[in-house]
Amino acid sequence: NELTRPPMTAVGSRPATSRTSAIIDVVVVLPCAPATAMPWRRPWRFFRHLVTDRGTARRRFPDAALDRVEIAVADGERAHRGQVRFVVEPALPLARVLAGLPPRERALEVFGLLGVWDTEDNCGVLVYVLLADRDVEIVADRGIHRAVGTEAWEQACRTMEAAFREGRFGDGAEAGVRAINALLTRHYPKTADAAGEDANELPDRPLVL
Repeated sequence: NELTRPPMTAVGSRPATSRTSAIIDVVVVLPCAPATAMPWRRPWRFFRHLVTDRGTARRRFPDAALDRVEIAVADGERAHRGQVRFVVEPALPLARVLAGLPPRERALEVFGLLGVWDTEDNCGVLVYVLLADRDVEIVADRGIHRAVGTEAWEQACRTMEAAFREGRFGDGAEAGVRAINALLTRHYPKTADAAGEDANELPDRPLVL
């Protein structure tokens, strides 16, 4: 089921909440292939979204795979200040497919709807997998992206996509999260003062929408 959108300002802005209405610079890392080659641009996209469902997602990401990703997220957040959220969406509502919604725009929506933007240090990172489009998007909040940069995110994206093409979804997801952890540990390490604090602001468990 599609998440319900909260009140929003503009794309790339914080949701309008009582806590803050400050604008954030959300950065979306594009898929590794050129835009003209993206599956979501192809005529058969509608049929992929028609036949891909939650059962498909559970077969690609069974509980054992989700457990591995959860452990990888938790391991990383003991060493860095980032907050990583891994989300799998089987397919989009068909009306949105017909409207031509790109995966990157849906990733931005999920980033806002799940509150990945709403971390104390602007340190949220969303890994969004849209199975029907065979697409991976990484969305990083401004505090993180400023330090890491686009090229490094794209390498993490390629790590996942290469494994997914071989049908190794659990391996690819875990490897991608651990690659992101390495980047965050290098650029956004947990300080000595914060090492003992329980500052886990987002769930570690991957979410299947």
